[in-house]
Amino acid sequence: MTTPPPQGNPFAQGQNPYAQGQPPQGQAPYPQQPGQPGFPQQGAPYAPVPPQQPGRKWTFKKVKNIVVAVVVAGMVIGGYIASRDDADTASVGDCMSIGNPNSATDPDLEVVDCGDSKAAYKVAEKHDGSSTSCDRTKYASYTETRKGDSFTLCLEKYSGQ
Repeated sequence: MTTPPPQGNPFAQGQNPYAQGQPPQGQAPYPQQPGQPGFPQQGAPYAPVPPQQPGRKWTFKKVKNIVVAVVVAGMVIGGYIASRDDADTASVGDCMSIGNPNSATDPDLEVVDCGDSKAAYKVAEKHDGSSTSCDRTKYASYTETRKGDSFTLCLEKYSGQ
């Protein structure tokens, strides 16, 4: 003989079918819920993506700032090297070579050893200030002015004794 199904509210006191820990016949203990958005369903063909490790991200802004810093540093170093004109460090008795003999404004004077084959002139006199000039009958002159400082070199031909 079969027992007829209960009538009325099955969850009324004393009639809860789950109260004894057993689901009613023919039903799962919990209803099947669809997966949450953004998460793979069980049995998905791919594994979940692990969270990103914290670290430095190379953004365009960081790369640009590094490149700008390197370029500026290179320009500063290049400017310093270019400003170290040997003419301003020359003293009387030094031998000079001319790197650019065809230029009247930038001859590219360089202090060299007097035994060097490049030695073309010898510094005979050095004058600070722009008012003093060399005796043009004896010497070639080179005057340099920058930021208020100026000097003149009186150069005599060097024949390489």
